[in-house]
Amino acid sequence: MLLFLLDVLGTAVFAISGVLLAGKLRMDPFGVLVLGVVTAVGGGTMRDMALDNGPVFWVQDPTALIVAMITCLLTLLLVRKPRRLPKWILPVLDAIGLAVFVGIGVNKAFAAGSGVLVAVCMGVITGVGGGIIRDVLAREIPMILRTEVYATACIVGATVHAVAFSLFKLPLPQAMILGMVITLAIRLAAIRWRLKLPAFILE
Repeated sequence: MLLFLLDVLGTAVFAISGVLLAGKLRMDPFGVLVLGVVTAVGGGTMRDMALDNGPVFWVQDPTALIVAMITCLLTLLLVRKPRRLPKWILPVLDAIGLAVFVGIGVNKAFAAGSGVLVAVCMGVITGVGGGIIRDVLAREIPMILRTEVYATACIVGATVHAVAFSLFKLPLPQAMILGMVITLAIRLAAIRWRLKLPAFILE
């Protein structure tokens, strides 16, 4: 039940972040729906294709797809002027979705019989995959390719989650919550204090 609720939460907040970005770019309603849905399910789709562990999650159970579509439509109807929203809304929603999806990705990798390293990779892919697709469609440089502390937060949180479960034998729900809290804390700290990684520059 906890995993299901977190999955719904992550799907909803990622869909909202996609819709808000589409609104800032003045997309039409179809563009808004596409951007919101691919943001919500893109990372999980990439993860399931990589694990090759049966049908992609939203094909097997369309709940996430339905949640994403309903969230997009409600946001489209209720948020009439995205440009007037506070600037922190979009990055904070994105951070929440990021933390939730990283935790779900690690869990699903373990459920598929993967080891620690693969579980961490699947957590990161689940967290950043939808955002990558969203940014590419919006013609922006994906956040993980910039100096933002984004993928780093995923890697640290996923590693803590995986190690706590595999090596320290912490029950999976507790390990997941620990990893999610760390991912979210790092990402929010980066947003609050504008922390960035050093850029690689060739003279």
